[in-house]
Amino acid sequence: MRIISGTRRGKKLFAPKNDRIRPTSDRAREALFNILESMLPAPLSEYDFLDVFAGTGAIGLEAASRGARSVTFIDIDLELVKKNAAACRLPKLSYIQKDVRRLPPAARQFNLVFMDAPYNMELSVLTLSKLFEKGWLTDDAIIIVETAKMELLEMPPGLKISRAKAYFYGAARFTFVRVDPEYLKVR
Repeated sequence: MRIISGTRRGKKLFAPKNDRIRPTSDRAREALFNILESMLPAPLSEYDFLDVFAGTGAIGLEAASRGARSVTFIDIDLELVKKNAAACRLPKLSYIQKDVRRLPPAARQFNLVFMDAPYNMELSVLTLSKLFEKGWLTDDAIIIVETAKMELLEMPPGLKISRAKAYFYGAARFTFVRVDPEYLKVR
């Protein structure tokens, strides 16, 4: 596992030697960032990136290496994230050690979010709801949700799937989600 592109391109990352964490593969990560680069209305340097269920931190570190304005990691255990971050020596990183089921109200908002909950545990919808309800998302936020290929992802109130197409890589599916502007009008 390594950083694919940017200022830390090729930097090897520590990966777990157990099955407790399931990192997004290099191939899937590269494809994800290629999709993002083609669809984002502004350069990555204009995005505050939130990596939820950060695991190894590979997605957030990739965003930082590619120039994200800031990157924040949320995970119940940040040991591996911090080990990889220290090895990469990237600026503008912050950490929140928290169970996402108990997220507090946001101290700040994010306009680009990646979340990769443990597969088939029904945490994705709950986490999307918490991020929206607790004010973690800007009104124009883009949220990428990684789930198991066959896992159903229902949208909680206030959010909607933003692209008709889901992207599949191995056992993973990437779904792009946005804040629903119609919901904001009546809120």
